Order: sequence, then structure tokens, then C-alpha cells
Amino acid sequence: MSAGLMAALSAALLAAMLASSLAGCSALAPRPDGPADTLAGRLSLRIDGQPQRSISAGFELSGTPAQGQLLLSGPLGTTAARARWSAGQAVLSSAGRDTPFADLDSLAAAALGESLPMAALFDWLRGRAWPGAQAVARGDGRAGFEQLGWAIDLQRWPEGAVDAFRSTPPTVTVRVRLDRAP
Repeated sequence: MSAGLMAALSAALLAAMLASSLAGCSALAPRPDGPADTLAGRLSLRIDGQPQRSISAGFELSGTPAQGQLLLSGPLGTTAARARWSAGQAVLSSAGRDTPFADLDSLAAAALGESLPMAALFDWLRGRAWPGAQAVARGDGRAGFEQLGWAIDLQRWPEGAVDAFRSTPPTVTVRVRLDRAP
């Protein structure tokens, strides 16, 4: 796979992951100029030891976890990648080319080479644990919880910030800052 396609897939994965995650954030106020189901902000993803898999981008998410779209943009606001998904399919569009996947999880795994808990992200970005797996309070006393091998930091949740960290190698850090706080 070419480095350009890998970078686009990584960006799309992050976009798709966060799109899925953010799609359920109904507690957040919509942007004044967008539909009620659209969220926007900044996100970053870093996989330690893999610089080509570190990205930071603006995002705009619309739809639901079952069907939706995520746009990733660069620092000047130009669209870098678009992920679209619906039942049984996900498509990454970047650099004039569409790459199909069976679903959002497949897109994420192909783009990063790492499995990410896509279903759980919907709840994590709402500031709560996913009901599909056991969660425990964080051992370090910070606001948040641990679930599925990830530590979710909700210390800055009132400002619209959520951090997720997986410590098993390779370590993965996902940071989201929403334009509007919950």
C-alpha cells in the first residue's frame, strides 16, 4: 500500500472512528449553521512508534452510527478525506479515489492496522461507559473510566474534551475537542 494511501486511510480511520463516536453525542448543541445532527471540532490520533499513523485534523460529522458521513479537513479548511457508511459498507474517499470496506470496523483496522472499539466510542464521547462491556472507575482518581482495555479521561468533558488511551502495545491515544461543549 502506498504511503499516500496509508496516510489517507489513517485519516479516514480516525475520521470514521470519531464520526462513529461523535454521532451519538445528542447532548451537544448543534452548530448554528448546520443540521441538528452535525458535530464539529478537532481530533488527533497517535499510535506510538508509528509516525505515519499520527494525524490531527478538523472534522465535521453528520448522521448516526448506522448511517452517516465524516469530513476531515486540513489547517486551511480543505477536505482531506471523507468517510461514508451505512449498513454493510463504508467508503473512504481521498485524493479522488474511493476505497470500499465491509463496515466501519474494517475501514479502521485496514487504515491503522489496529482494532478500535468503534461501538464503544459512541458512548465514550457522550461521557459515559458503553453498556456492552464492563467498565470500572479509573485507578488514578481522574474523572472517567476504564473499559475494553482503554482509559477514558473525562477530566475536561465540561469543555467538550475527551481523551482515550490504550496502554497495551502499541499504545494509542485519541483526543477530541468539540467546537461546542456539552
